[in-house]
Amino acid sequence: MDIRTSQDGERRPLRVCITGAAGQIAYSLVFMLAKGEAFGKEQPIALHLLDIAPMETALSGLLMEIEDCAFPLVKEVITTSKLEVAFKNIDYAVMCGAMPRREGMERKDLLKANVAIFKEQGKALAEHASRNVRVLVVGNPANTNALICATAAAPTIPKENFTCLTRLDQNRATSAVARRLNANVDQVRNIVIWGNHSSTQFPDVSHAYVNNHPVIGSKTPARAAVADDEWIDGAFVSDIQQRGAKVIAARKLSSAASAANAIVDHLRDWAKGTSEGQFVSMGVWSTGAHYGVKEGLIYSFPVTTFKGGYTVVPDLEVSPAALKKIQATEAELVEERDTALEFLDLGTGSK
Repeated sequence: MDIRTSQDGERRPLRVCITGAAGQIAYSLVFMLAKGEAFGKEQPIALHLLDIAPMETALSGLLMEIEDCAFPLVKEVITTSKLEVAFKNIDYAVMCGAMPRREGMERKDLLKANVAIFKEQGKALAEHASRNVRVLVVGNPANTNALICATAAAPTIPKENFTCLTRLDQNRATSAVARRLNANVDQVRNIVIWGNHSSTQFPDVSHAYVNNHPVIGSKTPARAAVADDEWIDGAFVSDIQQRGAKVIAARKLSSAASAANAIVDHLRDWAKGTSEGQFVSMGVWSTGAHYGVKEGLIYSFPVTTFKGGYTVVPDLEVSPAALKKIQATEAELVEERDTALEFLDLGTGSK
């Protein structure tokens, strides 16, 4: 373990842990956090960087690079392979580390390996982290890994404090619509990602709109602006569902910088809140109260956020065709959950 500390007599640093910190995503993410892109330009942070013991040398190199950047906001950096050190008193955990799917590995085998990892980490969070810790799971299968982590940490840490990343999917969908319309991405708002961060996810433009477009006008519904239902219901959906696989095929590595950027977006909105009239997509604990989705899943919903909290956007109109897609991705999550909980020896359901 290596600890570097500098004194700060002012604002208390937020303690942010990144697991899998020697990996690709973390390498982009660390420097974004250090520059204040998630929590603000006046909020100091302490970075807790966790990876497995064989990666400690790589972590030491990352530490040197952080030091050499001379970030004013970074008040402490801890590199470690020990959960009890990494999770001590942390305010946020960004869990990038997970067992990757290897050639010939069945999805059930992948779930079994990750159940062991996230069960241990959930228990460690309950023992060592702040009771109010906010957790963002990135490592795949992200929804079910978040579910296992939340289940293992309960009841010490509220299950509502565990989320998974679907903002990357939302950003991909937003960019695709913007490109289609020759618009800026910040003009396209309120695209929803429903369900699982997998090929069953449902990117939905039903409640999205395009704002202040010089040709289309102000606050035009996205479907009307695109004016091509065949593309929206076909190629658009499949392209977003398969975008991660296409990135891997092109660069022989999974998405890293775009994932890190989406993590920053997720954390910033969670910490600071969404703008009035806008919502974002987050994988959150389903209470069974929204859109017919069963209780006891980590499911991506449209949410509004406020200073570390969130609310699922209620009562959006859902067409019969959209409902089928929402239910299809839910069914996959139920299957993943039941398989994972068998390995966890807790039985199925929402207990």
